[in-house]
Amino acid sequence: MMKRLSYIMLTALMVSSASVSAGVVMGGTRIVYPQHSKEVAFSVSNMESAVPYLIQSWVEGDGQDKNNAAPFIVTPPLFRLDPEQTNTLRIQYTGAPLPTDRESVFWLDIKAIAPKPKESSNELQVNVKSKFKIFYRPDNLKGDAATAWQKITFSRTGKGLKAANPTPYYVSFYRLSVGGHKIEQPGMIGPGEIREWPVSASGGVSWSAINDFGAITATHTQPL
Repeated sequence: MMKRLSYIMLTALMVSSASVSAGVVMGGTRIVYPQHSKEVAFSVSNMESAVPYLIQSWVEGDGQDKNNAAPFIVTPPLFRLDPEQTNTLRIQYTGAPLPTDRESVFWLDIKAIAPKPKESSNELQVNVKSKFKIFYRPDNLKGDAATAWQKITFSRTGKGLKAANPTPYYVSFYRLSVGGHKIEQPGMIGPGEIREWPVSASGGVSWSAINDFGAITATHTQPL
């Protein structure tokens, strides 16, 4: 008999502000942490009718400096989530110094651990970790986070397409194309950052982004 693989899907969907999976529902796709907030909340719900999960969560940096711990704590860091129940993660900033003239980004990791199958079961245990961006947003930043994506400027280089972000906000691209040619996984551009993509297509550039609520913006265009 072939073994049946039971999947846990924790993929963030951009259809709404909720992240949905086969058994677990997250209360968003990203987190904005205002500078003077005492904490922000992030809900985790178990939609299964009979299967409990062990939920483990923590915050890590953006990968550029692995020696420094992220200045956030999550409570509770580990808990059992029973069927058809909801719990709330509370994320608190520890006060470690961060830039005040631009956003900083971190990652909330949530791991859903399925029950260990019985020895007689033909199922395999699969545990999946999902990641959510945390944007630490200082007070009194210049400009508006809601329109920062429109401020990105593009130009051609010998290697392809160059983008510049003159704002103090992170911009997460949803779609980026040149002359109708889609750039796969365009990713994110940070405050003051310049990024390049190898593109040979000609024509104007068009792009859309993901806003604070996980929704997709309108499409903006720029001739090159």
